[in-house]
Amino acid sequence: MSSDTPLNIVPPRRGRAVKLSCGQTLKIVNTHGTQVVDTWCFNADDMKEFMSMEHHRAVTQSLFPAEGDLLHSNRRRPILQLEVDTSPGRHDTLIAACDVHRYALLGCNSYHDNCTDNLHAALMQIGLRADECPSPLNLWMNIPVTDAGATEWGTPLSQPGDYVILRAMMDCIVVMSTCPQDMVPINGTDCIVKEVQYAVL
Repeated sequence: MSSDTPLNIVPPRRGRAVKLSCGQTLKIVNTHGTQVVDTWCFNADDMKEFMSMEHHRAVTQSLFPAEGDLLHSNRRRPILQLEVDTSPGRHDTLIAACDVHRYALLGCNSYHDNCTDNLHAALMQIGLRADECPSPLNLWMNIPVTDAGATEWGTPLSQPGDYVILRAMMDCIVVMSTCPQDMVPINGTDCIVKEVQYAVL
């Protein structure tokens, strides 16, 4: 990316969708180092095909996507490639996108911004809709798994300015949500949701 390529912002607690042609790349920057970004990808020609974490894990036999890995769709085809990752590489493929029901279970008695609604709102902004909310790739979300199989709410291992570059393996739509979770410390111990930056290269 040249130094004059403009960076766009995904505001705190919100989502953005971008269209990529096959071969284009998307850079997502963890500006402050602590922000989780729920990330989805849909086939631009058929929204029923989307990046699928359960299918991806079956192909790679790993919980953590690594630099260079192809990310697979629910039709077991490469849809993105994690081409560059400057962070320690701890991203989550297990946890579903947060929604109003999740926050209710955490004791929230009023509406809470959430990634599921962010997904649909971001798609609506570009005139698209998805029938469901697939399980996202949670960039920079640290979910330690114990030997006994238990999961924990860790804080991100990334640093300010860490970034990933995702390459489109087909014409696709990538959706990013700055996760609004402020009731468990996945966005840092201060539980403050922050913006991230992105650019189509």
